Amino acid sequence: MRDDNTRNTIIFFVCAALLLVLYQVFVIGPADKRRQAELARQAPPAAAAQAGQAGAPAAPQVPQAMTRQAAVAATPRVKIDTPMLTGSLSLRGARIDDLYLDRFRQTVEKDSPPVELLRPEGAQYPWFAEVGWVGANVPGLPDSGAVWTLAQGSTLAPGQPVVLTYANGQGLTFTRRIEVDDRYLFTITDTVANTTGQPVTIAPYGTVQRQGVPADLGKNQIVHEGAIGWLDGKLRQVKYGKWRKEGGGPAYNSTGGWLGITDKYWLAALIPGQQEAVTGQFRRTQAPGVDVLDANFVGAPVTIPAGRQVSETTRFFAGAKQVPILRDYEQSLGVAHFDNAVDWGNFWFLTRPIFQFLEFIHRYIGTFGLAILALTVVVRLIFFPLANKQYESITKMKKVQPQMEELRKKYKDDPAKQQQELLALYQREKVNPLAGCLPLLLQIPVFYALYKVLTVTIEMRHAPFMGWIQDLSARDPTTIWNLFGLIPWDPASAPLIGAFLNGPLHLGVLPILYGFTMWLTMAMSPPAGDPIQQKIFQLMPIIFTFIMAPFAVGLLIYWTWSNVLTLLQQYVIMRRFKVDNPIDQIIRKLTGKPKPAG
Repeated sequence: MRDDNTRNTIIFFVCAALLLVLYQVFVIGPADKRRQAELARQAPPAAAAQAGQAGAPAAPQVPQAMTRQAAVAATPRVKIDTPMLTGSLSLRGARIDDLYLDRFRQTVEKDSPPVELLRPEGAQYPWFAEVGWVGANVPGLPDSGAVWTLAQGSTLAPGQPVVLTYANGQGLTFTRRIEVDDRYLFTITDTVANTTGQPVTIAPYGTVQRQGVPADLGKNQIVHEGAIGWLDGKLRQVKYGKWRKEGGGPAYNSTGGWLGITDKYWLAALIPGQQEAVTGQFRRTQAPGVDVLDANFVGAPVTIPAGRQVSETTRFFAGAKQVPILRDYEQSLGVAHFDNAVDWGNFWFLTRPIFQFLEFIHRYIGTFGLAILALTVVVRLIFFPLANKQYESITKMKKVQPQMEELRKKYKDDPAKQQQELLALYQREKVNPLAGCLPLLLQIPVFYALYKVLTVTIEMRHAPFMGWIQDLSARDPTTIWNLFGLIPWDPASAPLIGAFLNGPLHLGVLPILYGFTMWLTMAMSPPAGDPIQQKIFQLMPIIFTFIMAPFAVGLLIYWTWSNVLTLLQQYVIMRRFKVDNPIDQIIRKLTGKPKPAG
């Protein structure tokens, strides 16, 4: 039973490392292959698909794909120009289907183009929003092929609405007023005038539709991407994979709420009147070679008496999931739980406060990198009393190490007696062999929550820190294989091994610093009694250096800085107990000073 606790700790770390490796090999790798195969399968079809469902608009035809520019030019349009959005809306179907996010770039490169959000039908992988009316036995309702007339305005901009009209020639006149704010919200007010001479019953609807899946689907395993909405008082989510596999979903009867389609950082969502009864649903229909996914709602039927008119207002959010903006819409418009569009995860009670803290610090110091350093200090202060007690126990363990070695030698032929004497020594000296594990285990939930924040919040995307770090949410871009950029060579271009050098063997500056600080913290702890266990402990910093290398830079900053603070705390305690330690040994070697007596 000698060193059972140490052995269990080793088993824990080895199993954790093995699980991470297996997850990469058997989950991430196959997912990437499936994604590539799916993208190939989704070559845009030449034929059209016909699909429909009672109470909701039919799935549109899917024409032969063309370039985005050609698809935009194929229909008459109204320009959209706001501080955050540019693009256009199509007069055919009155769809909002062409949007760029001007403040977000596709990569960290300065000349990178802006992020494309919505794409018109006819281009590859279209994504658009449409609102309108449905009704049984009501001829002439404008559909996706109806061409509206621009009656007022020329460019849709904040404070400059546009008005569209459509007359069906059968006694119904449709007027649509579209407004946009200076962020991401469109307000669409539809008015229907009835001059048919008899009552007409119709119902408002809205749909956010996507044909195909995101090009990077499969890279964001812990992030929800797909259908999302707040309906019937609950958050409703369906991942792309399940959505496409299982087809439609249940209909949710709700008062107000919202629903749409989300990617990692971007959201397109419809917001019906918050006091209105609606039925929301996530559907999947199929066209040749492509899945047509839509999140739609249908409102309560409205009867328009002859000679009268009715109006309906729907809002449409299309933009980045910036938490302060989502919260502002939630509060100002009464949109329930709109900030749940960000995937806070099951540990939301940790993820949200951590993000709020980082956001608060960022407002004063201007960089999320320093905010992460500040978060690390706060976490260490919270755990300081417990950690201090545990590190004192570790120091005492190191101090009694000679006595432990004597007992092991004395009772090497009697393991039971040896274990008994070691336990007696621990009790006598008031030390705990597991002292080093507890502070680490307590930080794991914080570590995961920070990982989630770095992964899902747009605020961390392309957030720079210092020097070579231009994106806290991405891995360290430097690599040891070209001496961190000193050699003008891309390791990924190496024959046969390039994929490994740029993949599992990619090692940047921060992973190496992390591994070094981990080695120092382990060196400050008492060595294991068994030689094999000692070897495993010596290998652990190397193993975890490679395991942590693909993780976000922000995580490595947190963990490396946490290791440094741990070292300082351990060093102060060891100096107080007059215990020799690796830091003092290194200092003596550099300065040539002798080891102090006693």
